[in-house]
Amino acid sequence: MSSEPEGPRAERPRRRRFSADYKLRIVAEYDALTEPGAKGALLRREGLYSTHILDWRLARDHGALQALEPKPPVRKDAKSPAEKEADKLRRENEKLAAELARTKKALAILGKAHELLELLSESEEPSTPAKPDA
Repeated sequence: MSSEPEGPRAERPRRRRFSADYKLRIVAEYDALTEPGAKGALLRREGLYSTHILDWRLARDHGALQALEPKPPVRKDAKSPAEKEADKLRRENEKLAAELARTKKALAILGKAHELLELLSESEEPSTPAKPDA
């Protein structure tokens, strides 16, 4: 299995990630440049923006080497297994509650129909058997 993406979005650009070593090396190289146009040439060669250098230098100066490490992407919908199970149980509970409500309504309708049939059967006159002629 190849690590190359396949499908209609295979050509889609990917976000680049830079290691802390790379960031420190580039900032040091950038700061050492003194010739006119050399800093811009470095940025073009590496495909970087000046804001990369500013952010990386600020993190380095504040001693935040941890901040220089690339951060793993965080999915907004990422849930722990416990949260996934809780969501599944919540959906199942809602489904069963709706089914119970429908069943209760159906039983109420059947009860009223039964009452109506009893009333109708009580209101009818019982037929008397015909007397035989003697």
